[in-house]
Formats: sequence, C-alpha cells, structure tokens
Amino acid sequence: MLYEAKQCGVKFSPASVVLIYQHTETKKIRKRIIPLRNFSQYSDCSLAAERLKNNLRHRDYLEAVSQGQLEKLHIILRDHMQGYSLEHSLASFQLDPDQDLNKLDDEELARKKGQMDELFEKNRRRKDDADFVYDVEVEFSKSTREKCSWDEESDEF
Repeated sequence: MLYEAKQCGVKFSPASVVLIYQHTETKKIRKRIIPLRNFSQYSDCSLAAERLKNNLRHRDYLEAVSQGQLEKLHIILRDHMQGYSLEHSLASFQLDPDQDLNKLDDEELARKKGQMDELFEKNRRRKDDADFVYDVEVEFSKSTREKCSWDEESDEF
C-alpha cells in the first residue's frame, strides 16, 4: 500500500470526497479532492461508494478507506442535497433503541441492521479475549415482569 488514509470527509459544493493521506515512502501528507460527478439526491449511495472505491484513478488512495465509511459520506451528501441539515444526517447514524424499525424503508433498515451488526462485533467476547467468561449467570428480579391477562395461568415460573 503506497498511500495511507488519515482522514476522509465530504465537501458539499461542489459535491466531492476529501481525502487526507500520507505517502508511505516520502511521509508527506497531502489532500486529494475527489469530485462526485453524476451524483444526485436520487442516487444509490452504496452503488456510488462502490464505484468510487473501484475507480482506477482513486483505487490506490481509497484502499484503506472502508466501503461503509464511503457510503456514509455519500449518505451525508445526499441528505444535504435533499435539504436536510448535517445534524440530521449524523443523527440518522445513531442507533435509537425506541425507534420502530418496521416503519423504515428497505435501505434505511439495511443501514440500521449493518450498524447493529457492527456494534455486536465490537462488543462480542471471544474465547481468546482476556475478559472472556464461559458461563455467565444473571439473576433478574421478578418485580420488573409485567402481568398480562394471557399469562395468568403460567405463573409458576
């Protein structure tokens, strides 16, 4: 890998991805502005991110940047084109435990599921981890359990 990505961001006008990278041999830090031509508020962000990552001119520079990060940048840019604020776009990447996922469209649901998978993998404990415990037992109090009319018969638990 000839280039090491340090920071990656988005520029709204003109629509472009800004990459700050370091050349691994000369150790010089440079900035590369990658214009996003033919990107509109109706574009598919995952497809646009994949095209950008596989582009011959930018492939070497974007090798260390993940597909997910490029997709997030495209979503932020698309939201800006649709008139949403930056705070709204960044809030859409946060997981809200009270949000009803049944009301989301397919693209938004896939993004939320990807975030949940990422969070799961980050918090997952493997056998090789230092703080791994094989058999964890947790006691839950019975007072937190709500009573339901259909559950009155099975009260022996």
